[in-house]
Amino acid sequence: MSFPDLDLDPRLERALLDAGYQKPTTIQSAVLEAALEQRDIMASAPTGTGKTAAFLLPALQHLLDFPRRDLGHARILILTPTRELAEQVCQYGKKLMARTELTVGSIVGGRDFEMDADLLRGNLDILVATPGRLIQYLEDEKFDPRQVEMLIIDEADRMLDMGFMPAVERIAGEVRWRKQTMLFSATLEGRGLDSFVERLLESPITCEAKPPRSERKKINQLAYRADDAGHKFKLLTALMAQEDCERSIIFVRTKERATELHAKLFAKKFRVAVLQGGMTQAKRDDALLKFKEGRVKHLIATDVAARGLDVPEISHVFNYDMPRSGDVYLHRIGRTARAGAKGTAVSLVEAHDHPMLQKVQRYTEEGIRSRFVDGLRPTSKEPRFTKPKKSKSAAKAKAKSGKKKKSGGKVRSAKK
Repeated sequence: MSFPDLDLDPRLERALLDAGYQKPTTIQSAVLEAALEQRDIMASAPTGTGKTAAFLLPALQHLLDFPRRDLGHARILILTPTRELAEQVCQYGKKLMARTELTVGSIVGGRDFEMDADLLRGNLDILVATPGRLIQYLEDEKFDPRQVEMLIIDEADRMLDMGFMPAVERIAGEVRWRKQTMLFSATLEGRGLDSFVERLLESPITCEAKPPRSERKKINQLAYRADDAGHKFKLLTALMAQEDCERSIIFVRTKERATELHAKLFAKKFRVAVLQGGMTQAKRDDALLKFKEGRVKHLIATDVAARGLDVPEISHVFNYDMPRSGDVYLHRIGRTARAGAKGTAVSLVEAHDHPMLQKVQRYTEEGIRSRFVDGLRPTSKEPRFTKPKKSKSAAKAKAKSGKKKKSGGKVRSAKK
């Protein structure tokens, strides 16, 4: 499939060519045709697979096919879990609508209310918002939900993790006049997400896509074993100092860890900034700007703060703290090897991290190669994890169960 096969507006096709896109990605091919038919969509796609265009293109096509008669509030509402992701989607939207007269804006927490008020007073076609801030404007009746024709929920799994689902459901109830709903998530598993989908989507088309193996091979995935926290820090600084480490993101689990690591690396004369959820918007914007402009070479980030972070030419991603799940791991390493480039993902693994390392490899269905730094080889033995031996009573129970299964056909026929 190619973009011309989708019969998109010529202005969108030219914008795609201007951006260097020749053909749809896997998730775009899976979503676009059904989305253009105004079907509800439930899509699963890891970061870096082109999911933003997968929901923006049908939204833009809808706006161009059915132009509005009067000025007013947004006809397309996109909800994202974080400010950074909202801004990223907004900027990407501007790129795709560059040859049209359509408008897009964002409303996020931590920003001056007057800026948002000016945005809502003007004409707007697409609004990208974080749930908490939008709720305030709905309560103050400064945003008209009756004008929303399409609701898009991006990174629904992260919304669930961050406790935003009640707010999202409330917003969905307010925009009940919509014609279409699209939900995107890194994973479609989980009881909470299942019930949420059932309430919000009507007979949805399910689209799942993993990045092609050729794309995943562009990321060199490595693991370095550490004896303890001190050894791990030494490994990190040694790898950061290597010539090929041109620009990196270092992931940690908590904002306290981020602050602590920032102080230690700064003391070692590394040019580093920190990005974590507890920062004010001004400080977050300043840290990102320094990183993007190259004034700092490394960025320490928590998963919450880095959700949706899109910075080109990141050579390395470091898992200083191992992630909590396989999908978070994929999100992290997806910050590198973007736009056709290659990259390296490094996991620094203490003894207690090995079970998670194994889970990640099972989830990604890929091996992570072990490496060592000369002079910093671990002195402890690599932990081995074996399945617990079954008791004799459990073995007998299993044997009896097996016999019953073998004779199952005869028992069923006897009941009949």
